[in-house]
Amino acid sequence: MIRTAHVNGIDLAYREEGDPASPTMVLLHGRTADHNHWNLYTRRFAERFHVIAPDLRGHGASEHPATYELPDMAEDIVALLRALGVEQTVLIGHSLGGAVAYHLAMNYPDLVSVLVLEDPPAPLSIDRPPLEDDSPMMVETERQIVSPDPAWAEGLKRVTAPTLVLSGGPSSHVDAAPLARLIPGAKLVTIDVGHLIHSDAPKEFTAAVEGFLEG
Repeated sequence: MIRTAHVNGIDLAYREEGDPASPTMVLLHGRTADHNHWNLYTRRFAERFHVIAPDLRGHGASEHPATYELPDMAEDIVALLRALGVEQTVLIGHSLGGAVAYHLAMNYPDLVSVLVLEDPPAPLSIDRPPLEDDSPMMVETERQIVSPDPAWAEGLKRVTAPTLVLSGGPSSHVDAAPLARLIPGAKLVTIDVGHLIHSDAPKEFTAAVEGFLEG
């Protein structure tokens, strides 16, 4: 079911599936996507979890505000969880959603029981070609991905949840391996299919995530 909540000063759309009495799982999509990014998995995970799949600010049916700071995007999700009465969640994020997820996990460690990051950018300065898309969301998020706040890498030491980092390997334009080294005790698994692991290798993605959750 698609719902909308006014949280952290904006309207945030989200899909909700599963029994609200079950443990919660939040799925955060990548940049330019929306909750449909997770259609292969929402109902599968809803067999065991209360699944919440938001549209991040500036995406899908959620509001497109003026600012796109990654910590603010994490605060959107925290506010949504509080509005829904969620005290702890399994948190899975892809790409930009992974960056939002690790900001949430390092600033609210008690809120995250398990963290899964699919091919996310590490908060380390990188060089890459300029974007052709000049929309505020793209420009602002790209600025933070290419030249992140140095405090963010240090902040990852505050992550306490068991963490799985999935890398798309050499086929991906993102190098997720450095992120795993920044998070205490993180497990790195490489599935060499490129950036869209959950789409291009669903069996391997599911096995890795479910194995980690069960382990």
